[in-house]
Amino acid sequence: MRRITLEEAIWFDDLKTHGTPKAHEASVYRPEVLARWTSRLTDITAHRLPEMDEHGIDMQVLSLTSPGIQAQADASVAVDDAKRANDHFAEIVNRWPDRFTALAALPLQDPQAAAGELRRAVTELGLRGALVNDHTLGHYLDEPQYEPVWAELQGLDVPIYLHPSGVVPDEWHVLGGHPELVGPTYSWTAATGAHALRLIYGGVFDRFAGARVILGHMGEFLPFQLARFDARHADLQLDDGPVHPPSEYLTKNFAITTSGVCSHAALLGAVMAIGIDNVLFAVDYPYESTADAVAFLDAAPLAEADRRRIAHGNAERLLKLGPAV
Repeated sequence: MRRITLEEAIWFDDLKTHGTPKAHEASVYRPEVLARWTSRLTDITAHRLPEMDEHGIDMQVLSLTSPGIQAQADASVAVDDAKRANDHFAEIVNRWPDRFTALAALPLQDPQAAAGELRRAVTELGLRGALVNDHTLGHYLDEPQYEPVWAELQGLDVPIYLHPSGVVPDEWHVLGGHPELVGPTYSWTAATGAHALRLIYGGVFDRFAGARVILGHMGEFLPFQLARFDARHADLQLDDGPVHPPSEYLTKNFAITTSGVCSHAALLGAVMAIGIDNVLFAVDYPYESTADAVAFLDAAPLAEADRRRIAHGNAERLLKLGPAV
C-alpha cells in the first residue's frame, strides 16, 4: 500500500529567520528529544530517507517547521526567506521526485508578495500548495489584506495547510504556571482551531467557495464539535455572518490529517463527522514516531479501500499527485 504523509517538517539553515531549534531553547522537553528533532529537521539522507524506507513511507510532503517565517518581523526578510525556502523545496523535489513534494512558505507579512510567491511556487517550481504556521505577527487569514492570497489559492486550485505556530500571540491566564500545556499538548490545537473558525465566520469561504484548507492533528478538535457549532450558530444574531452553518464549511472546504493523533477512536469519529474523503495520513516528522503512525494506520478498523484513501488516495486527489503506477 502506498503511503503519502502530509505534515513533515524541515528547516534550512541558510534562512535568516530562526527556526524551531532556536524557539525551543527554553523548552519543557527533554534535551535528548530536542537533540533528535534538531538533527532531523535539516536532514534528508542521514535519517529522513532511511526512516521512510524502513517504515514504508513512499512520499513526504515537506513544509517549513513551526513557526516558519510567520514570526519574522522584517517583511523584506520574510519575502527573501520564502523564496529561498521554496527554491530549496524545488531542489529536493527535483532530486527525489518520487519521494518528496512540498508546500510553499508564504511571506504573509506582505500579502501581495505572498500571492506572487504562491503563484511562482506552484506554476514555476511545481509545489503543491502552501503551509502557514497560524498567525503572522498576530494577524489572521480572515483579515481583508489577505484577499489576494485567497484569490490565488482558489485560482490555482491548491490547498493551504493551517499549522500551529511556535509563537504565542498573547498570554492565556489559564495556562499560567503550566508551560507543559503551552504547545502541542493543548494550546496550539485550540489556537489553530480558533483560527480555522475565524475563516468561517470571517466569510472567507463565502467569497472564495473553492478554497481548501488542511488542518493537522485530526482537525484540531473541530470535527468532534460540529453539532455544537451548528446548534450555537443557530442562536446567534450576526450582522454579517456566514451564509451556511459551520459544519457545511468544515465538510466542504476543509480536509484534515492524522498527524500526531494515533487513536482509532478519534479516527473513526473524524471519518463519521467529515467523511472519509476528507481525512489524510500524516506523521508529523520528526516530532512524532513514524513507526507508531504507520502501525496505527495499518491496524485501523477500516475497509481496505478506505484505508487506501487515507494512506494515499485523498492526498493524490487534493494535491494532484496522480495515482501510483
